[in-house]
Amino acid sequence: MTTPKNRIAEALQVLHKLGMPREQLNDRTAICLIALLNIPPQKQWSQAENPLLGIRAILDFAREKLDINYAENTRESVRKYSVKQLVSAGILLHNPDKPDRPVNSSDNCYQVEAGSLELLKKFGSKEWAGSLPAFLEERGTLAAQYAQARDRHRIPVRVKDNQEITLSAGPHSVLIRAIIEDFGSNYVPGGELVYVGDTGAKWGYFDIQLLTSLGVQVGQHGKMPDVVMYNCERNWLVLIEAVASGGPVDSGRHVELAELFQQSKAGLVYVTAFPDRGEIFRKFLSVVAWETEVWCASDPTHLIHFNGERFLGPYGAP
Repeated sequence: MTTPKNRIAEALQVLHKLGMPREQLNDRTAICLIALLNIPPQKQWSQAENPLLGIRAILDFAREKLDINYAENTRESVRKYSVKQLVSAGILLHNPDKPDRPVNSSDNCYQVEAGSLELLKKFGSKEWAGSLPAFLEERGTLAAQYAQARDRHRIPVRVKDNQEITLSAGPHSVLIRAIIEDFGSNYVPGGELVYVGDTGAKWGYFDIQLLTSLGVQVGQHGKMPDVVMYNCERNWLVLIEAVASGGPVDSGRHVELAELFQQSKAGLVYVTAFPDRGEIFRKFLSVVAWETEVWCASDPTHLIHFNGERFLGPYGAP
């Protein structure tokens, strides 16, 4: 019977023949392929399948079927440095059951593409060598087609009169679009967009020159608010957190943002944005920091002011 070590070696041969980059010719990527084909050592390549699996399920397969344990903190490496490249190569599909699933959803899953499955089932047979060239010729087209299908689900956002960006699909991006289009027009009219975060691309839009001209040097993306706008007329930087799944501008986040923007030549205004006054709003409302504002996309012309000496304006450092 084939051993786990031999099965991994076979998968490495397959990855090499498929032309995967050298960085993906490793046991980790081979194990991902084996799991997504559901071919533990006791099964033949001809018995390969293409179940929908998330990263957690891939790691479970490695532990249960191949006796290889991956630490919990390796999940991101598996996704970023193995599975992502298999998707780019057209071998795997990302969320084929729901292409518009948010990038940061816990339900993200992967599946071996049907044409790839038919080819890989032939590995080790006489048909393998004859089928491989045709697949390699077609593979780039498959990857491009699937990428286009996913792009159709991205959310367009107009950031300037002559410029539009797209954000990863999901409620978080829908809220960000409402912030830019509705909050901006009501409370920062004529203002300039400085920064927009995106769960998929991280920086959806960033006018780094404008932010630098205001005295702010940003070194770590993770601390940035979801949206930053500049009110030129009043010289305000409006820092907005979009709460579709994450947290609001609470006291800790207030201090963190104040430190990040402490060199700003513009006054700082803190805003937490919610989709509506539903469950998420009720969950976080009790921890929103004083001297900040709350805005709901469902009621775009209204603000909820958390007590301070002024309404919608900058204060001193918290």
